[in-house]
Amino acid sequence: MIAAIGDSAYTLASAPLLPWWAIWALAGAGALVLAFGVWRRARGTFWRGLALAMLLAILINPSLVKENRSPLRDVAAVVVDQSPSQRIGHRMAATEAALTNLKKQLSQEHDLDVRVVRAGQVGPGGEDDGTRLFGALNRALSDVPRQRLAGVVMITDGEVHDVPAGKAADAAREFGAPLQVLLSGHPGERDRRLVLPQAPGFALVGKNMPLTVRIEDLPANADANAAGSTAQLTWRKDGGPQHEIAVPVGRDVKLSIPIDHGGPNVIELAVNAGPHELTMVNNHAALVVNGVRDRLKVLLVSGEPHAGERVWRNILKSDPSVDLVHFTILRPPEKQDGTPIRELSLIAFPIRELFDVKLSDFDLIIFDRYSRRGIIPESYIENVVRYVRNGGALLEAAGPSFGTPMGMSRTPLGAILPAEATGHVDDEGFKPELTALGRRHPVTEDLPGAGKPGEAPSWGRWFRQVDTHVRDGTVIMKGDHGEPLLVLDRVGKGRVAQLLSDQMWLWARGFEGGGPQAELLRRLAYWLMKEPDLEENDLRASVDGDRLIVKRQSLKPDNSPVTVTAPDGKKTKLTLIPGKGGRSSGTMAISEMGLYRVGDGKRTTLAAAGPLNPVEFADVRTTADKLKPLATASGGGVFWVGDGKIPEVRRVSPGRAASGYDWIGIRQNGDYVVTGFRETPLFPAIAALILAIGLLVAAWRREAR
Repeated sequence: MIAAIGDSAYTLASAPLLPWWAIWALAGAGALVLAFGVWRRARGTFWRGLALAMLLAILINPSLVKENRSPLRDVAAVVVDQSPSQRIGHRMAATEAALTNLKKQLSQEHDLDVRVVRAGQVGPGGEDDGTRLFGALNRALSDVPRQRLAGVVMITDGEVHDVPAGKAADAAREFGAPLQVLLSGHPGERDRRLVLPQAPGFALVGKNMPLTVRIEDLPANADANAAGSTAQLTWRKDGGPQHEIAVPVGRDVKLSIPIDHGGPNVIELAVNAGPHELTMVNNHAALVVNGVRDRLKVLLVSGEPHAGERVWRNILKSDPSVDLVHFTILRPPEKQDGTPIRELSLIAFPIRELFDVKLSDFDLIIFDRYSRRGIIPESYIENVVRYVRNGGALLEAAGPSFGTPMGMSRTPLGAILPAEATGHVDDEGFKPELTALGRRHPVTEDLPGAGKPGEAPSWGRWFRQVDTHVRDGTVIMKGDHGEPLLVLDRVGKGRVAQLLSDQMWLWARGFEGGGPQAELLRRLAYWLMKEPDLEENDLRASVDGDRLIVKRQSLKPDNSPVTVTAPDGKKTKLTLIPGKGGRSSGTMAISEMGLYRVGDGKRTTLAAAGPLNPVEFADVRTTADKLKPLATASGGGVFWVGDGKIPEVRRVSPGRAASGYDWIGIRQNGDYVVTGFRETPLFPAIAALILAIGLLVAAWRREAR
């Protein structure tokens, strides 16, 4: 039993002199004796009963304990949701108004500490785990005992993704305080959103990627869905032109997106506003699809046999991602030596299959020292020209015959070759060198052994070069007397490269130290096949934590700034700092998740900060469904404050209801710490013994009469 008076409390305590079982045994025996005396109507029974009670009290040894108590202040937590969905409409204004009113009411409680916890902010490098208010609350109250927690008020739109799992009653018991929820929106909100039920992370280059989209007007039974209406869906890839289609609302729609290059392909989708729209944020979606190449198919056609033929074959066969088809013209039609056909070749040269039926299946065609020998008709050469203009890749490695009337420049192929032969072939030794543009071009930039500008390369010499006149394209390597050696050009949708020497095999043999023939050919082949990392004029952007990194590759120096467009539409100028080769780069701090658009007036690139389609915006309607079970089980309630009406705050005792129609309750725990105590025995031993003897004497005198 406890009685509290002011800051003191009184408690009865005991320190038994014998075990309790012995005391109870003595009490039972005494009660039997007293009962027998009552039955016999013996005199002095009353006094014997008093004496027995006094003896039992001596054995129990009771005392009065006085505690000096210091009351502790209760703690109330106010959790303010600052997640991105709170920025919709007037939710944030309603949240701040509710917070101001709530703090004003709680400040009137003299024994209450208020902790305001702002949570839900997500930085660019954050994880896509939604709004996590309970985690922030637990961290903020980690030093507060549950007996001091008076209550928790959450001001939110209800889209909370870390509500304790399990039964609401069990979660409320562990929570240990009433949860009050103030919803910043309005009931009955409706919205349109774009959903990607199936979004692959990679796709094959040169193929169409299937993509499933669905447009929903929420709630699911909205009028637009019931009427079977349509919406306008637009999509574009890598910032290119937009494609618009009409799609039904509420149904899965399959799209087919072409993937035309390796590496990241950024696909943006958007749908027009619905009849009832909360925000356009979830009317947009984006995904990054990594384009991966299947095995690269290369057709290598060699003319007359020469020492470098095996070098080409070995380099291409050493790449496990390359499927090589190689044909060598060993015997031209005009050669007549009487050797039986069966001893020259196992199969006939499949000209029609290669240059007509299956030509488009190849990713790269290489003519190595091939000349007009009457093997491939000019109609098939025209097929190769069309193949390049439509997006194919061609590499022409010229031999001595290139400068003669038998050269490929005298065929329809000459229309797409960037260099035209002069008819002269140089046979002097020379070291291939990089041109000024070659030092900026990704194909030859930092090529091992190239040396610094003005220095001679460390690789070995070549001894033959076809003299040409360059009509188009970019010369990235030069040879004897500064003549063009390696020329790159773009033709229509395709690409062409000309190597004006057949002496690369000297590097492979290690002549005078050799050279980087494998690396050069690898880069050259992948540039021809439009590998994004080898683009000579390119703009790239990426996100690392809270930094946006922009890189530009250009053949010519370019000091113009780029324009960065943030997800909210704000534009910022960023100046890039020139680096090595043709690269320049710059970084800037970012604070928002979403898609950043970077452009320099010629090119546009995209960078994703955080998840492109965050779970936060999966459903942006204000809802009570997620928090109401826990709030009700804990004794709290759910209130809508989007219209500015704030419930009254009351203090309630433990065990009492903590919410009403227009009020919320904050519990008054009355917790304290004991600063001191004093214990006073109720029956001092000597006094109790004298009193017990006196009672026994009184009982004896009563019996003696």
